[in-house]
Amino acid sequence: MTGDPGSEFVETMPSAVARGRTPSHRRHLALVGIGVMVGALALGIVWGIRARSAANTTLRQATAEAAVSVVNVVSPQRGAPTQEILLPGTTQAFTDAPIFARTSGYVKGWFFDIGAHVKQGQLLAEIESPEVDQQLQQAQADLETAQANLRQAQITADRWLALLQSDSVSKQETDQAVSALSAMKATVDSNAANVRRLEQLKGFEKVVAPFEGVITARTVDIGVLINAGASTAGRELFHMAAIHTLRVFVAVPEVYSRAARPGSPATLTLEEFPGRTFHGTLVRTANAIDLASRTLLVEVDVDNPSGELLPGAYVFVHLKLPKQIASVTIPANTLLFRAEGLQVAVIRDGRAQLVPVTIGNDYGETVEVLSGLEPIDQVIVAPSDSLTSGTRVRIARAPGGTRP
Repeated sequence: MTGDPGSEFVETMPSAVARGRTPSHRRHLALVGIGVMVGALALGIVWGIRARSAANTTLRQATAEAAVSVVNVVSPQRGAPTQEILLPGTTQAFTDAPIFARTSGYVKGWFFDIGAHVKQGQLLAEIESPEVDQQLQQAQADLETAQANLRQAQITADRWLALLQSDSVSKQETDQAVSALSAMKATVDSNAANVRRLEQLKGFEKVVAPFEGVITARTVDIGVLINAGASTAGRELFHMAAIHTLRVFVAVPEVYSRAARPGSPATLTLEEFPGRTFHGTLVRTANAIDLASRTLLVEVDVDNPSGELLPGAYVFVHLKLPKQIASVTIPANTLLFRAEGLQVAVIRDGRAQLVPVTIGNDYGETVEVLSGLEPIDQVIVAPSDSLTSGTRVRIARAPGGTRP
């Protein structure tokens, strides 16, 4: 019978058992869930520790990287922009002399003023010295007297020598006469020398040009008293300069001393003659280095037939450098001015190294280095003032991964 309650009970029992769980089974499921949760928690803890350790490592690496200075570098360039040195100098007259009077008196007249070109031996001024004229007349009179006495002594000596032949006079008297003759000759010579001295002094009354040149100064006028005594300082009458050839003395640095060879050409430039050059010749050197300035003094002679160049002018002397002088150029902002001297910082084995250098020419944005650097060196640009040798540095890289 289909409506039997027993049969319905029998049919519904398996489905109830299938839908439900037994107590042991539920405990097993709970333990599995707890294990999964514990494993997930442990995994999260391990992952967090590893993430924190990786973050710390990354932070330490970033801190270490930040502590290393990032710098730009440049390599020295071989050679200099120009193969000559430019040195300042001052032109001087080939011959420059003050003109003094050799005799005392009053200025009677002068005939040339400043700027006048005079020839050698030309009369510049005349001095009136009546005392010298009177002394000359007196000396001439004394000379005539001595010459007369000499003639008398000569006659007497000749006479005594003739009488001695016949034993008419004694030998002693004859010797006295001969000695008087010798003394009179000496007196004549002395008076003649005095006359020549006074004649020369009288000749100095006319002041003449000792060489061809130009009058650069006149310090006397008519009526001025000139005292040429040896015990007092003489008065300069004129100042003369020979400007047909000019001298230029230049101090050449020791490192360029090989460029200073006698006979080598040199050119001069002046600001008052823009665009023009004057040619000269290096004629001689001091052949010794000045201990104070470490320079070699050289003389350059320049022909000046037209008188365009004036003594005392400020000039620049261009001297050609021999090819044996090797140098490199670097930017001026790579230099470090330290108490130890001029230095630059180069990178060696990842660290900065301060190197002393010797500077040649200064070209403004660049400078010439004569010693201390090689073209293969990496020189730090704009180094910090606090940079010291041994500091770790890193070269900055340009876009694209290439070094600047």
